[in-house]
Amino acid sequence: MRITIAGSMPERFEEILNQKALDFLVALDSEFAARRVALLDTRRARRDRYASGQLPDFLPETAAIRADDSWRVAAPAPGLVDRRVEITGPPDRKMTVGALNSGARVWLADFEDATSPTWTNIIGGQLNLLDAINRDIDFTDARGRRYRVGDRPATIVVRPRGWHLVEKHIIVDGRPISASLVDFGLYLLHCGWLQVDAGLGPYFYLPKLESHHEARLWNDVFVFAQQYLGMPPGTIRATTLIETITAAFEMDEILYELREHSAGLNAGRWDYIFSVIKNFGQRDDFVLPDRSDVTMTVPFMRAYTELLVRTCHRRGAHAIGGMAAFIPTRDPETNDIAVARVLADKQREATDGFDGSWVAHPGLVEVCRGAFDAVLADRPHQLDRLRDDLTVTAADLLAVDRTPGRVTSAGVRANVSVALRYLDAWLAGTGAAAIDNLMEDVATAEIARCQLWQWVQQATPIADGGRVTGELVESLLAGELSRLAAGRSGDPLRRLHAAADLLTRHALAEDLPAFFTTTGYAEHLVSC
Repeated sequence: MRITIAGSMPERFEEILNQKALDFLVALDSEFAARRVALLDTRRARRDRYASGQLPDFLPETAAIRADDSWRVAAPAPGLVDRRVEITGPPDRKMTVGALNSGARVWLADFEDATSPTWTNIIGGQLNLLDAINRDIDFTDARGRRYRVGDRPATIVVRPRGWHLVEKHIIVDGRPISASLVDFGLYLLHCGWLQVDAGLGPYFYLPKLESHHEARLWNDVFVFAQQYLGMPPGTIRATTLIETITAAFEMDEILYELREHSAGLNAGRWDYIFSVIKNFGQRDDFVLPDRSDVTMTVPFMRAYTELLVRTCHRRGAHAIGGMAAFIPTRDPETNDIAVARVLADKQREATDGFDGSWVAHPGLVEVCRGAFDAVLADRPHQLDRLRDDLTVTAADLLAVDRTPGRVTSAGVRANVSVALRYLDAWLAGTGAAAIDNLMEDVATAEIARCQLWQWVQQATPIADGGRVTGELVESLLAGELSRLAAGRSGDPLRRLHAAADLLTRHALAEDLPAFFTTTGYAEHLVSC
């Protein structure tokens, strides 16, 4: 097999893309590329069945796995025993230093939703991780203050891009390689043994899984990679994000497939809601209200998180809660209100049995820790809390029609605004964008444009008058575009118009496109 680098090679990129690394990527591609494509075909077929009226259910063919009380996942790995606070963010230099010094137990170094996948961001991120593990990284801010990684850094867990994405700057036999294999393979090759030698290990978060078959593929990748690099079985550990409605029906099976390598499950809020709309948005009994009304306490979201905790603890696995995206501001009143909401959210998770949770900003680490300290005290987790009091049915997971709330003109406008502003930032190379005091990532734009599509398709009534139509969305988009275009010219203005075009095509198409990232990447980010 022939591998070609189609991207530029700035200083130090050859440290990451050396011959040993390229050989490893070729080996991974040769072993797993065909299975990946077949699983993506299965995704499309499943979505077609749902479009024809079928609903998901717990799989009869795996009932024995669910019923078997004897199996457990591997014991928590070093550095992943106490996970009461995890901070997330892209592996740029500033975030790398800040996250490792934040006081969180874990840093999710995110090549997926929080990273705009420019070539510079992807390979630069790998360099930053290598430097961080070698304790050879610092950051100097605009005021000239220099920051270095302290003595007790957070444990690094890497989230590679999902199975549906490719890396067009690395070509194998004339086709782009899987982005998942690139992000995973480069980190494991360069940093895996370094982490083992440091008393930790190569740890990952697995995004966007839709079935236990996709988990099996990841497990086989881990086994192959460990053998290739001479690592003992079980060296790699991975936490799976349950952020698709189909994966929610296969949590036991996903843990089972990964059991030698599993580090638990995580509840990913926005992508989960996005998945519900993407699969069932054509049904009038699945219409959701304003995005702000779809909280973790609405019935179908409550069912999913309670089932996640019960499933994890039954199998000896960590259950990790969702994101607190608030960014602290200089306005005390705004801060007090937002922090109170974050605290209540984290207290609910800790009380429900979660073992830890996510924050997007270092300023929320203490808030999250306080909520979990109150429940855990000096225990590292609450895996012994089995939640046998819970019974969650398929109907509970699908009870979208029990979601309280309304579609309002403000909610429609908010979705147009946040989607456009996020896409503009993403095209500029920023994957974690500060918008309205929240740290937004790809998932926010996906649910926003997906809700717009659903409301247009259903001609959804607006509580304060009228219905959601394509013409209304286009009018709101034109107004937001005009507002944001003021004072812009040249490339920034062209980028904003490109963002508006992407939003139009992905929110107002007759058939809902699966992801905006695949189109946006191919059209705008290749060779960036």
